[in-house]
Amino acid sequence: MSDVVPTHIFDLTPEALTDSFKAMRLPAFRSKQVLQWIYEKQVDSWDTMTNLGKADRVKLSEHFTILRGQTVRHQLATDGVQKLLVDWSGAKLPIVTNTSNQTECVMIPSESRKTACISSQVGCPVGCKFCASGLDGVDQNLTSGQIVEQVWQLARMQGVGRISNVVFMGMGEPLANFNEVVKAVQFINAPWGMGISARKITVSTVGLPAQIRRLADIDLPITLAISLHAPNDDLRRQLIPWADYVSIAQLLEAGQYFFRKTGREITLEYILLGRVNDQLEHAYELAKVARSLRSNVNLIRYNEVTGLPYKRPDTKDVLAFEEVLRDKGVNVHIRASRGRDIAAACGQLRRENAGTC
Repeated sequence: MSDVVPTHIFDLTPEALTDSFKAMRLPAFRSKQVLQWIYEKQVDSWDTMTNLGKADRVKLSEHFTILRGQTVRHQLATDGVQKLLVDWSGAKLPIVTNTSNQTECVMIPSESRKTACISSQVGCPVGCKFCASGLDGVDQNLTSGQIVEQVWQLARMQGVGRISNVVFMGMGEPLANFNEVVKAVQFINAPWGMGISARKITVSTVGLPAQIRRLADIDLPITLAISLHAPNDDLRRQLIPWADYVSIAQLLEAGQYFFRKTGREITLEYILLGRVNDQLEHAYELAKVARSLRSNVNLIRYNEVTGLPYKRPDTKDVLAFEEVLRDKGVNVHIRASRGRDIAAACGQLRRENAGTC
């Protein structure tokens, strides 16, 4: 039995794969064939690659793995949203109650796009008070290959086909896993990879100013979304523990730097929590913040999490909040709530699977 630990194929660039093939005394052109089978034809078995000889396919199966994750649960909402709970433990029969190796990813369809919402970490280190993802902290970072595989897995689901947009809004803080997330973005964007335009890739962060600047200095015209969720530092510190170390002013400065370097408008994400941050005084404060840089605002109605005290906002409060922002000249949108009948809030399915909610 071989002691070789198979390399995850989604971790490799064409150059790295070619180098590996040369070391294995396989023709260099085989790497292009393999990448076409995986990314274009979306096959998950070496035996399917019929233009490769049987001996080569056996050798590849010993040295490389295509899939590292196993789908533990697959949910389909009435509105077409699909969610996968993926286990990365590598076991043939994963223990479904062990969440330390599990993440969620979601495919959100609409008339004009198919969006993959993916995770960058197992759990989350931020610990936002209203979010299920960080209730148990962070267990590990995902590799770039595990991140890319989520997009690939979602695209392979029945009736999905090509993914048009990718958002790093699943489990984890993407900029706390900076190198792997950037590498994954490059693979998702690459013409030999997923081939998705960088302008249709959004990286969402609760706010790490130094990492935002690093991201701005990389030649990738992605969209940056800052998860603000409060219009002032006092309230933000009550909701987001990391806000103890980073002020809104520091985030705005980093956002301004990102805009100057990339020319890309910043998205400010704001989850509306009933009677907590959704009142008119909050809207007036948020309008002032939003107008201090080139930005648009996404208002997100909270999806309730079992065991947490926060409530979904009243529709009248949401509409009044939006009206204040519009009157103040802010480009604002209310994000449609999707998949509410399948544990829609990020992290809920993982906890539900473990029997903790």
